[in-house]
Amino acid sequence: MEQEQKNKQSIAWAMVVVLGLATAMFGYLFTTQKNELTQQETMVVEKARELAVTKTKLDSISTVLDAKIAEIEKLGGDVSELTKVKEKLEADKLAFSRSKRVETNKYLGKIKEYEKFLVEKDEVIAQLKLENEKLVASNDSLSTHVGSLTSEREKLVQRQAELTDSVVTFTAANKELSDKVTKAAALKAANLKILTVNSRGKVKDKEEYKASRVDKIKMVFTLPENELTAQESKDIYVRVLDPEGAVVADDATGSGEFEVDGAPSKFTTRESIAYQNNNQKVELLYDNSSQFRPGKYNVELYAEGYKIGGGNFTIKK
Repeated sequence: MEQEQKNKQSIAWAMVVVLGLATAMFGYLFTTQKNELTQQETMVVEKARELAVTKTKLDSISTVLDAKIAEIEKLGGDVSELTKVKEKLEADKLAFSRSKRVETNKYLGKIKEYEKFLVEKDEVIAQLKLENEKLVASNDSLSTHVGSLTSEREKLVQRQAELTDSVVTFTAANKELSDKVTKAAALKAANLKILTVNSRGKVKDKEEYKASRVDKIKMVFTLPENELTAQESKDIYVRVLDPEGAVVADDATGSGEFEVDGAPSKFTTRESIAYQNNNQKVELLYDNSSQFRPGKYNVELYAEGYKIGGGNFTIKK
């Protein structure tokens, strides 16, 4: 009986030992599995972080690249290389988002290449800015120079206009003075008398004459002294105007054309005299080829473009 009791105790202790060992083993296995799960969780978290960082860097590079392209375009640089890199970057971003098993190290290498490329383009942008600043400075200098030239040109134009105005004024004044001198130097026919001469050569001085008794008209006048008038040969033109105002003219007796007030006109007769500047007396004779009609006739004398005297006579029936 006593032996049986001892056996039961031995079995109980054995069971206790076995349970202890089992518990220790389960504890070990649990701890080990827990550690493995913790490590796996850490790896997953780390991987997710790497993926997030990689995607963020790719997006950031894309944004910076867009800004570089815009800036270089604004500065007038060539963006063809940047456009090609931009297309390659977008392809890498798409491949990264679609890949089930992403090798982050591979993309980290690409990111370094992109970052290096951006740094190089920073140097290009800096150079473009420097060139643009020089160009702006050159343009400012040129604009200043052009402005100065424009100002000088405007001054010259204004000065030329002033000189032109002065020349025009002087020319006008000179012409006016010349006209006055010319007019002052013109001959004057003073004390004009219009006489008639019949077929017998008898001269008559009346207010009215019979047509049958007038074969010629004789004009007698004096030329006063004038220091401004050159002592030279002068052509005296005579215009005899009939009662209707027409010029009595016959080319066969020496009539012709001359200019009166800038317009051509017929003259009745012409004679050259030597002007002597001594109140000389002048006699002109006109032999009419046909009989004068009744009416009042006007006689006008011209020399050097000016009317120098005039008178009239009447033919009665």
